[in-house]
Amino acid sequence: MSKVTQVLLAATALIAVAGCAKKRPAQLPPPPLTDTGNNDAGAGTGTQDGSGSGAIAPGSDADFRRSVSSNTVNFQVDAYDIDATARAILDSQAEWLARNPAQRITLEGHADERGTREYNLALGDRRANAAKNYLAARGVDAGRMTTISYGKERPVAPGSDEESYAQNRRAVTIVLN
Repeated sequence: MSKVTQVLLAATALIAVAGCAKKRPAQLPPPPLTDTGNNDAGAGTGTQDGSGSGAIAPGSDADFRRSVSSNTVNFQVDAYDIDATARAILDSQAEWLARNPAQRITLEGHADERGTREYNLALGDRRANAAKNYLAARGVDAGRMTTISYGKERPVAPGSDEESYAQNRRAVTIVLN
């Protein structure tokens, strides 16, 4: 075998191996914004009015979480449909957003740890968009809403049991300050 043939075979093998390497995403998602698993008005950012008094600023994420029934909608396994409980939660969010027309929101979609990363990112995206579409149908301008999917990357409940899975299958509404 000639030297040229050996070099070509070696180069082909290197290209084939490099093509099989698992690629990291270009940019990892940012860390969690706040503890979004509850309505604790003192948690997270945006709770101060700037005076140092500890008062909640009107139109802030803390005001939102204090005023609505929940900032979190939960889903069944492998589902993204809006059930009666989710409708009630999203209706209260739509009312708050109608009272605060200048506020923009992000809807975060999440999944439990089961399934591949790609599947859970897609499922989280469908969950966030289902919540967004429901809010838009209730009169919230779609231009005020953005969506992001974290898939299984940001569980609110650590653990590998059904209770933890149920809490992690969610869409969370975050008010952008």
